[in-house]
Amino acid sequence: MPMNELQIKIAQGAKPGEGGQLPGFKVNKIIAKTRKSTPGITLISPPPHHDIYSIEDLAQLIYDLKCTNPRAKVSVKLVSEDGVGTIAAGVAKAYSDLIIISGCEGGTGASPASSIKHAGLPVEFGIAETQQTLVMNNLRGRVKLQVDGQLKNGRDVVTLACLGGEEFGFSTSALIVLGCVMMRKCHMNTCPAGIATQEKKLRKRFVGKSEYVINFFKFIAEEIREYLAEMGFTRFEDIVGRTDLLEVNKEVSNWKMKNIDLSSILYLPKEAKVNDIRNTFPNIKSIESHIDHTLIKEAGGAIKGAEKVWISHNINNVDRTIGAMLSGEISKRYGEEGLPDDTINCTFHGTAGQSFGAFLVKGVSFRLEGDANDYIGKGLSGGKIVVVPPQGSTFKPEENIIIGNTSLYGATGGEAYIRGVAGERFCVRNSGAKAVIEGTGDHCCEYMTGGRVVVLGKTGRNFAAGMSGGIAYVYDKEGNFEYFCNKGLVDLLPVEDKADIQELQEMVSKHLLYTQSTLASKVLTNWEEYLPRFVKVIPFEYKKVLEELKLKELQRKLQLTEDDPSRHE
Repeated sequence: MPMNELQIKIAQGAKPGEGGQLPGFKVNKIIAKTRKSTPGITLISPPPHHDIYSIEDLAQLIYDLKCTNPRAKVSVKLVSEDGVGTIAAGVAKAYSDLIIISGCEGGTGASPASSIKHAGLPVEFGIAETQQTLVMNNLRGRVKLQVDGQLKNGRDVVTLACLGGEEFGFSTSALIVLGCVMMRKCHMNTCPAGIATQEKKLRKRFVGKSEYVINFFKFIAEEIREYLAEMGFTRFEDIVGRTDLLEVNKEVSNWKMKNIDLSSILYLPKEAKVNDIRNTFPNIKSIESHIDHTLIKEAGGAIKGAEKVWISHNINNVDRTIGAMLSGEISKRYGEEGLPDDTINCTFHGTAGQSFGAFLVKGVSFRLEGDANDYIGKGLSGGKIVVVPPQGSTFKPEENIIIGNTSLYGATGGEAYIRGVAGERFCVRNSGAKAVIEGTGDHCCEYMTGGRVVVLGKTGRNFAAGMSGGIAYVYDKEGNFEYFCNKGLVDLLPVEDKADIQELQEMVSKHLLYTQSTLASKVLTNWEEYLPRFVKVIPFEYKKVLEELKLKELQRKLQLTEDDPSRHE
């Protein structure tokens, strides 16, 4: 089933990357499969989204998601802080359907204590600033506003509605209804209520039932209805943005409150007389002219009956997110299985816009004869991407940039063969794709958790920062790669293991096959000369887990031999 809503969590530091920070001992097979990682490997989820450094980048991601699933609404979660209104205005202009303002009081016990105590502001400040900014800029009618952050009762909902909220999130209170006792041990696997733990003995203590939560929200809804009746309203939407319905309680005069001026929070902009103060129409950016509509028609036989098709198109840099909508159609029919390899074969000529081949699924192969902007192969999900210079080019591909920044960001599977050099952040957060490139900029393989990467040229600085899984093979021509690699979590080894040599040779061979790379040809022709110059980059923890798996497999074989001597080889 396609999702109805896709959320981009800008505010929530635990979510980017691997979906939340977890120590290795809590990452079991189920969690590892869900998060496309390796059992036993610590999940690192630092706050930054490395594909979002501006509102334009965020607008591109929103566009990517709307192309992938045109039926889904896209929401963006922001933290309540000074200046959030300006950011929200940019998000509204970026065609988000929903903006969430998250208060400082939320967060689980797994969050760092410094974040729980010192990050963010109360949600009232954030929603008030956002509402006022959007109203003053005539943007409020385009988006819905949702709020969360320690909402507990109907009074909280009514108050935040008057400040501009239209939808409301409950987390902590719902957890408490289910039995949470707020021990703040979510990250320790010792939750006494049996909620945030995999320990069977502790999970038996869980007493929560869905009926408890249903009953809780029924009471909240009833309390809201009573407040509306008392205020003289019959429809909830009539109080949205009506700060004139709120007043300061003069009886609250303790030392914390007596000198605080709340007039800015309750300010109703003069533009509210002519501009919308709540969401009145959808925030739509048309994707009717997207090239994928044509691709879907031309690949109809392949999508319906897995018949092989070959497609060719000229493109330019206004053609963004090519392949995402096509992949969405395939996913709706076949799920993660996709189609057989190389069922849909597309060749493009020209300059690809941003997010070329984004979320490309298994069975789809893209070949680009030209160059590409940023985000090529973003979220690659089993497809194949090949990029080569246009025919007749006279420059040396291994000395020139052919694709932009943040390529294969968050890829979970598939292959990519790039004849040329990539910009910065190549294969950041890669968790399953195999890629060969002839040179990269800074931060290559940052926060990588899986997959394989071969770099046949220079890498730039800060290689493998935060890398916790997967393996990279780097050609160290000048013998100084160790000075460009962030060795905090990784080990640098010669490529000597038979399996590693075979894997490296196979990937370089495929690179030659798909791109006719002269560099790959030179490496394979002079293999004995080039092999000693390759460096294997492998995370310490990942190396340990692989060795443990090998040991278990060896023990299993020995046990089978003891049980049945005829199996002995």
